[in-house]
Amino acid sequence: MTAVTDEGTAPAGSPAPPEDRATDGPVPVPEAGRVPEPGRAPEPGREWNDGLIARRAAAKAADPEPEPDRDDDVRPPQVEAYVPSGGPLRPRLDALRELVGLSRARLDGDTLAEAGRVLDEAAARQRLSSRHTVVAIAGATGSGKSMLFNTLAGAQISETGLRRPTTAAPIACSWTDGAAGLLDRLAVPGRLRRRPQPGGADTDEALQGLVLVDLPDHDSAATEHREQVDRVLALVDAVIWVVDPEKYADAALHERYLRPLAGHAEITFVVLNQIDRLPGDAADLVLDDLRRLLDEDGMALGEHGEPGATVMPLSALTGEGVDELREVLGRFVQGRTAAARRLSADVDAAAARLRPVYVAEGRPGLGERSREEFTDRLAEAVGAAAAGQAAEREWRRNAGRACGTPWLRLWRWYETTRRPGSLERPVRPEPPEERPSSRQRVEQAVRTVADEAADGLPGPWAQAVREAAVNGADGLPEALDVLAERSGAEHAPGGGAVVATGVAGASGVAHSGRVGGKPPRPKWWPAAVLAQAAMTLLQVFGGLWLVGQIVGVFEPGYFTPALVMLAGIVGGPLVEWSCAAAARGPARRYGQEAERQLREAAAACGRARVLDPVAAELVRYREVRERYAAVTEISTTGG
Repeated sequence: MTAVTDEGTAPAGSPAPPEDRATDGPVPVPEAGRVPEPGRAPEPGREWNDGLIARRAAAKAADPEPEPDRDDDVRPPQVEAYVPSGGPLRPRLDALRELVGLSRARLDGDTLAEAGRVLDEAAARQRLSSRHTVVAIAGATGSGKSMLFNTLAGAQISETGLRRPTTAAPIACSWTDGAAGLLDRLAVPGRLRRRPQPGGADTDEALQGLVLVDLPDHDSAATEHREQVDRVLALVDAVIWVVDPEKYADAALHERYLRPLAGHAEITFVVLNQIDRLPGDAADLVLDDLRRLLDEDGMALGEHGEPGATVMPLSALTGEGVDELREVLGRFVQGRTAAARRLSADVDAAAARLRPVYVAEGRPGLGERSREEFTDRLAEAVGAAAAGQAAEREWRRNAGRACGTPWLRLWRWYETTRRPGSLERPVRPEPPEERPSSRQRVEQAVRTVADEAADGLPGPWAQAVREAAVNGADGLPEALDVLAERSGAEHAPGGGAVVATGVAGASGVAHSGRVGGKPPRPKWWPAAVLAQAAMTLLQVFGGLWLVGQIVGVFEPGYFTPALVMLAGIVGGPLVEWSCAAAARGPARRYGQEAERQLREAAAACGRARVLDPVAAELVRYREVRERYAAVTEISTTGG
């Protein structure tokens, strides 16, 4: 006789091939699943009936025409589209996808590998049936997981025995059709796909949509068995951990599986099997100790209606507690939320691994104080204060030229021709190798602002900020040198007023801060010049008058011409002094304006090359931090 399964065919009642046999210990075969001996008719009321085979046998009896042979393994799988729930899973997955996309240029592939795997598995699961819940039964050697699997199915599907280990591959039992795609995803071959023994109507109805998978022993001596357990556990919707009184505290179980999967508590069942072996109150004591160990693992326990892992005792051999497990499992399956909860827990785990690369220790960024200090350092490097002082002196010098006495101006001209730095004796420019301090100040300013911006950022983003600052500062000292040279050349005697012009080709920012071709002349300058001219004329007129009296051209009378000449001599310096006093305020304001414009030009150059790239990196970090907050469902101010 051949039992036709949901996904293929397998000999019914005959032992499975050695590589596919799963044994966990002797278990009595349920009466409903007994296979009649060959050549012997089944007893009335004792016919073997696995539901699907009976229906197909009845159809064949009604229609004796033979059906053509067909290979069930190659028929198209029955797949039902996933129906997403109205929970927050979809926005979280979208946020995680955006987070990975925004971070690829800043984080290495190994850091994002787990998040990418979660996204891929979520996409694969959501393409498959949402009516089905895939639950794996896992446990150690001899824990009785295969016996529990058979008991829930009502038939001996997974072979049990004394030989260890024997379960070499996962065996699946599906209560309803349409789970082929899910089992294909688990790589369960068609020959290992079964249907349960039909029982009571309530039992069948409660477990509709359940796909139960019996796994190899997680502590098997065969490496490939453990690898299969790890592979399937990463794909199923929920897991039932079967422990026994001897191995419930096994370090391999807690350290390798339960502790890392503590965040998956809501889709975890932990059943203490073989309680029939414990006398008296020993079962309660072991169960309490098991709960204590789970609590130490960080796994929340679903007690008093709270979400968490379900912990319960049972005996697969005697059936004690199995009905309670079947009832709890039925409610769990009918809720149809296991897949979403599993994916949500996977997203939580991936987010927890990514936390060190996204969560800063404070509020990093560039404040106004940092920006101002950076501007101050660049202004010092470019010599903005010296340029302002030079502009002020230039203004006052022009005022002295316009309002000074002719004799004093001649003397000053004579003195300037003898001093270095004049047009006649220009100062030799300082060799570039003798001016390293300006470059050093610029580099120090860039390092300081980069460190302040990166302070508190996670490692990869702090490195990105520093790289943006260093790369942007390439060529900044040269651009500031051009500003300083232009300013110095135009503040030289006869060079006119300050021109603080940003270098468009070098800095990328064209900033014109020209104060003027020459210092502006106040409105009172013409009157002062006229007054100085009048004083000069008085001196000349008085002198000529006095000389004429001496030579006899005019009548003698020395007092009046001497008085006129003295008025011109005293009035000239007095007018010059008054003009100098009146020029102090405008000259100071002119120098301050020149300093401000050169400072702004240097600041614009530094902003375009350093501050803007750094700010762009900080904006990018804030954007990924917001995406990370959406993944973890926390506020961005929550730390």
